[in-house]
Amino acid sequence: MMTTISGWATPEGTRTYRERFIEAAPGHFREPYGLSVSSIGIGTYLGTADDTTDRHYINAVTQAVEHGINVVDSAINYRFQRSERSIGKALVRLKKKGIDRNEVVIATKAGFLSFDGTAPADPGEYIVRTYVDTGLLTMDDIAAGSHSIAPRYLDTQLNRSLENLGIGTIDIFYLHNPETQLEEVDRDVFAARMRAAFEVLESAVSDGRIRGYGAATWNAFRAGPQARGFVNLAEIVHLAREVGGDDHHFKFVQMPYNLSMREAHAARNQRIEGLTRSPLEAAADLGLTVMASASMLQSRLTRNLPASFSQYLPGADTDGLRALQFVRSTPGVTTALVGMSQKIHVEENLRLVRIPPASPDAVQAMFNAS
Repeated sequence: MMTTISGWATPEGTRTYRERFIEAAPGHFREPYGLSVSSIGIGTYLGTADDTTDRHYINAVTQAVEHGINVVDSAINYRFQRSERSIGKALVRLKKKGIDRNEVVIATKAGFLSFDGTAPADPGEYIVRTYVDTGLLTMDDIAAGSHSIAPRYLDTQLNRSLENLGIGTIDIFYLHNPETQLEEVDRDVFAARMRAAFEVLESAVSDGRIRGYGAATWNAFRAGPQARGFVNLAEIVHLAREVGGDDHHFKFVQMPYNLSMREAHAARNQRIEGLTRSPLEAAADLGLTVMASASMLQSRLTRNLPASFSQYLPGADTDGLRALQFVRSTPGVTTALVGMSQKIHVEENLRLVRIPPASPDAVQAMFNAS
């Protein structure tokens, strides 16, 4: 069993981390809630569920954190829990290298039912045996055959993530694609389920297992208001306030944003006090920190970008860097998440640590030019 590393990301610890990198360009580190966090974060979604990929992720997370990236993102279902376990091993390495737990922001997610290490021969039988027969869930708790935010289930998944990661406290705990529930239930039931989930997560803040929570989404905040999976950010924050009061801990949202999926910046789909806002504007109005996922659209934006983009992003001399620079430079984005399991990719993306973000005018010019 992995040794548990105590602590969490703190203002003092992340400031110490930032001060390690005197060569970092202005704007690389941002300060949501007093923490110094990098404008690039390492994601751990893709890859085969095998020992070789585990080793790659252990090395990649270690390398990224050693050289200026202190946001690490995962989910319990990523590679059947193996990504969380790889992060845990990287944290042990980093501690031995003198980088403390309080310098690094660790985020993970729960919602999708996960296998354990490998895919079972009969996934349906595994889900019934592991989650239903044990009393964790009823079949009515499961949406789309693979998703739940039922309270007892979330509590169990949180504990499993803590064990996988080998830490005592998770900095950001997301509900993973909660809009999946809207495939099978109406909005009143969805709101009730979200409220119940927030009660579990506020309790987890109180007992020290997490520091804050949020929603990591795919369609919820960027879809049109008439879409079945659309979610209004203001309504979600209202639910959190009902549960936790004005000092609630719903502080983070994750949504896809990249050169091909621009709705977070461009869509006017969020309503706040009678105003129509983009998702990024709405998040800012509500005091939420935004982590952008799919910054390179799973590597599809690392090639064949318009040559004209280079004029707006000086210093970013590959298509991959331009795609990532665009995301982290967009006003309202705190951290651009990008999957990295290969040393060569970590090395390339780390070049942005020394390059200032592009100006808001440059970002807008790219919108206008494409």
